[in-house]
Amino acid sequence: MRFEVVVVPVSDVDRAKAFYTALGWRLDADIATDGGFRVVQVTPPGSAASVIFGSSLTEQSPGSARGLHLVVDDIEAARGELIRGGAEPSEVFHDAGGVFHHAGTDARVPGPAPDNGSYGSFVSFSDPDGNGWFLQEITTRLPGRLDPAATVFGSADDLAGALRRAAAAHGEHEARLGAEDPDWPDWYARYMVSEQSGSERPS
Repeated sequence: MRFEVVVVPVSDVDRAKAFYTALGWRLDADIATDGGFRVVQVTPPGSAASVIFGSSLTEQSPGSARGLHLVVDDIEAARGELIRGGAEPSEVFHDAGGVFHHAGTDARVPGPAPDNGSYGSFVSFSDPDGNGWFLQEITTRLPGRLDPAATVFGSADDLAGALRRAAAAHGEHEARLGAEDPDWPDWYARYMVSEQSGSERPS
């Protein structure tokens, strides 16, 4: 079962469409039929799931969606993209409890998670109706979250980021070896797969 669509309730379809596409989200469809029924679908960069909004599409009140999360590799870079796209994101924050963020703005601590720990840094932003989104930075997956036999990258930027992290780790690997590693492509591949799946990294 693959989660692929979330419906976001909006009051002004064209305004919502302009907002999300300005963020660089791909416009997949804009279909209107008789009777005022309209469906717009957009997809965030690198996402396997899409967002749908429109007219006569949901009984939810406009702006009532909360807790929608977008996972990113670099939260500061992603926050900058939101700003350039016209959104007004919060500063980067982490939660005082260190597990997941509380509801609303309770227990927010300014700055990234201690030691930039994976899963712990967040940014919040809203669309023009007030539907609430979060960015969550994940750089190292916990074990068992992804199938190591199904490694995928959602975009060229995601792949480039994984290659940069593998290159840095491989430099440390060669320093421990005290020599160049002629099998570096295999090492890179094992590292990138283990990073996605949360399995043991190559030494």
